[in-house]
Amino acid sequence: MKEKLSIEKIMHFIVHNGFMFTVAVMGLVHVTLLGILLYAGVTALVSLNTISVIVYLFCVLLCKFGHIMPVYISILLEVTVYSVLSTYYIGWDCGSWCFLCSIVPIILYFGCFLFKGAKRRNLVLILVLHFAVYVVLYLRFVDTPPAVEVTNAVRNVLMIFSSFVMIFSMIFYTTLYIYSSEVEMSSLTKRNEQLSTDAHIDILTNALNRRGFLPIVKSLMEDDKQIKHFCIAFLDIDNFKRINDSYGHDCGDEVLRHISEIVKKEMSGCDICRWGGEEFVILLKDYDFHVAKEKMEYIRRFVESTPTSFYNKRISATITIGLEKYSEDYHEPEAMIKVADGRMYYGKQHGKNIVISEDPDEKNDTQ
Repeated sequence: MKEKLSIEKIMHFIVHNGFMFTVAVMGLVHVTLLGILLYAGVTALVSLNTISVIVYLFCVLLCKFGHIMPVYISILLEVTVYSVLSTYYIGWDCGSWCFLCSIVPIILYFGCFLFKGAKRRNLVLILVLHFAVYVVLYLRFVDTPPAVEVTNAVRNVLMIFSSFVMIFSMIFYTTLYIYSSEVEMSSLTKRNEQLSTDAHIDILTNALNRRGFLPIVKSLMEDDKQIKHFCIAFLDIDNFKRINDSYGHDCGDEVLRHISEIVKKEMSGCDICRWGGEEFVILLKDYDFHVAKEKMEYIRRFVESTPTSFYNKRISATITIGLEKYSEDYHEPEAMIKVADGRMYYGKQHGKNIVISEDPDEKNDTQ
């Protein structure tokens, strides 16, 4: 597990410092070539590799200051110029053309980050020009004697080293691309899951919203295997506009969160929905209607006696609740909620801070 985490950290570091890592490695490649060619006595290429090392040291500074495009262009130009001149001086068989192949994955990997949208056509143009340089080199130098002869041992070392750099580059940047793609897909999946969650959750109160709440009630209505024994309570905060006008909307938001937390805590196991504004709907599963009335009356008194603390102020609020029990006459959640809403509205018109569990025209209205 620790080994996996270490690899993840290394890959994460390389991906997020890709240009700096690439510049450092290419600088080391030219330091190695400098040593080999100094030993071989190829003065022109010793000078050329020295210039290349200086170029990559300058690129390190550019990376630190975030100038990535100049670094990208510098890599392309340096490798192209070095491959052409090196092939001219020591010949095709020394493998300098491999460096042209080694930067193809670099062109694609970093180019996809630097060029967006229609500008990605530039990558095609770069690759076409790159291939054209390779073809010209092959046609011009494959059968042409080099300007400077090196020993077979040096030639073999250069060919093996150049081939290693080419293969390493292909494997390494392919691995980076796969890793980056997996990380991006994982991140996208998490974002989609979060968006899916957010689509069903009210951000302010962390209660369900209508989209998340209604399917739960609907599934409960349609579940033939379960005894349909539940109630719906429609809750509204009294005089909420006055709270906003008197103390500001931040205070109003705090009152909403506070009352929502009370309801969620006291109605554990029930589904709570912020229906809109200062309105909440509660699904009381497995509640007898009489018990539900008592519970709602308890919630009403609890809210009334528990002010919201806001910047050393205690903001008192009350709620009015309409309650309805499920019957087979209801086929849609909205119809049942509408009845509870109507009873709540009646309570608002008749004193507020009350629980209404029956229609006004029925006997023995419960308050």
